[in-house]
Amino acid sequence: MKRFALSALAAGLLVAPAFAADYKIIAPASPGGGWDQTARSMQAALQDEKISDSVQVTNVPGAGGTIGLAQFVNQAAGDPSQLIVGGYVMVGAILTNQSPVTLDQVTPIARLTGEYEAIVVPAASDIKDMAGLVEKLKADPGSVSWAGGSAGGTDHITAGLIAKAVGVDPTKVNYIAFSGGGEALAAILGNQVTVGISGYGEFAEQAKAGTLRVIGISSDERVAGVDVPTFKEQGVDVSIQNWRMVAAAPDITDEQKAAIIADVDKMVNSATWQKTLTDKGWANTYLAGDAFAEQLKRDNEATAAILKDIGLVQ
Repeated sequence: MKRFALSALAAGLLVAPAFAADYKIIAPASPGGGWDQTARSMQAALQDEKISDSVQVTNVPGAGGTIGLAQFVNQAAGDPSQLIVGGYVMVGAILTNQSPVTLDQVTPIARLTGEYEAIVVPAASDIKDMAGLVEKLKADPGSVSWAGGSAGGTDHITAGLIAKAVGVDPTKVNYIAFSGGGEALAAILGNQVTVGISGYGEFAEQAKAGTLRVIGISSDERVAGVDVPTFKEQGVDVSIQNWRMVAAAPDITDEQKAAIIADVDKMVNSATWQKTLTDKGWANTYLAGDAFAEQLKRDNEATAAILKDIGLVQ
């Protein structure tokens, strides 16, 4: 990895020829989903803004990101050119999959974005709003199949919280986990499931095209530019925000960590990244370094409590 090289000259002067860093980013999911979009958006921003000369993205799907995480921890240690994206979904997947590898083993760099959950149905569905979904859910929870991301992730947690909020046993939720957003979307559009649940951005294009109907969003208040009622205003007292992050390899030096944070900070403040946030409907929840590491610890504890509450972990 090329980084700022300081060379001591005979005269005692220091010079710092600038070389942009090369990065390899693991997206621990199939193409098309939120982590893949995050990694490829980082790739574009880092390269377009000349922060990095070369950024490669590799997809390593499976088990809510824990397969990619295990590969990253085992193979990238000490290498400051290696990054991995992840987020709230991975926190839950680590717990539900009882993963031997955890986020304690990586170097947290920054929380990048936040995104609200949306529930969608095919355009021809007889479910028109949350009331229609709740009616079916109460009548027969098992008859309502939910397509979403990995078991124990934000999508699964949201489905469980909705069931609990309307008086349905959350352990009865018929949740079908997909390893990538593209696969889940195909199942929804193919009428293989009753509803889909994921970040709003993953459905935005299909909603605009009229092939999907968004019946609710998990924000406390309506999101600017998104003409969708919240769960709360439809009588379902649930709000939740997914978040996504980037982490570096284990066992890098403090200087290497600081250099990566500096590059990510440039990226987050760039015009390319700001346009990406607008285009994808992602909230800017940027939090870097030690402050993010502390928040990650708190999120781990809170997620464990939620998963126990809705019966996903013992």
